[in-house]
Amino acid sequence: MSSSPTAAVLVIGDEILSGRTQDTNTSYIARFLVSLGIDLKEARVVPDIEDEIVAALNALRARYSYVFTTGGIGPTHDDITADAVAKAFGVGIDYHPEALAMLAARYANPADFNEMRKRMARIPLTAELVKNSASTAPGFQIGNVFVMAGVPMIMRAMLEDIEPRLERGALVHSATVQARIGEGKIAAGLQTIQKNYPDLAIGSYPYYREDGFGVQLVARGRDAVKVEAAAGEIETLIRREGTEPERVKS
Repeated sequence: MSSSPTAAVLVIGDEILSGRTQDTNTSYIARFLVSLGIDLKEARVVPDIEDEIVAALNALRARYSYVFTTGGIGPTHDDITADAVAKAFGVGIDYHPEALAMLAARYANPADFNEMRKRMARIPLTAELVKNSASTAPGFQIGNVFVMAGVPMIMRAMLEDIEPRLERGALVHSATVQARIGEGKIAAGLQTIQKNYPDLAIGSYPYYREDGFGVQLVARGRDAVKVEAAAGEIETLIRREGTEPERVKS
């Protein structure tokens, strides 16, 4: 694995594509990965269709160091992620004894631990459980793929168990400069700065608010000295146009 691990997020669920549920997990995972020096390179959303999940998962796991999936591991008929992951890896799936025991312990009345609830203990063979402190029901890891719940609180608890398993990379530094100026006035100068720092990512993000418009310019990279130098040049560029820049927290 490279010194700068990469990752992808695969969001699974018809409810995301229909607009019924807003995906907040991807942004949380992105911030989580940044703190570990892991580059999130891609995010996809697929419906609750087995072949779609399998195809996306196989493409992503071959391309990136890690893949994080969210959604589709509950007790209902449309929770098909575990079966799709097993198919993608070409392995069987069965009830995991430890997962069964953990789930059974949640119910004072054994009759409440019905067949549909037991579905949450079906884990692809060779996979390792990902535990969570929020709801007991586990996710799992198989190869470089981490399969997590879609419920944000549960997903975040699973990340706590996953974190020690991940390889760290060099941290990414960033500097954000904000100004009440139109992008068009500084676009050419910004392009020159980007050429001067090819190993940095320099982004321009305009905003429109009740009190007026402006732009945030963000320099990102693993070399803190270069990031700061680029931010300084951006500030100089803005001042040349007669506007005072402001540093804001990245």
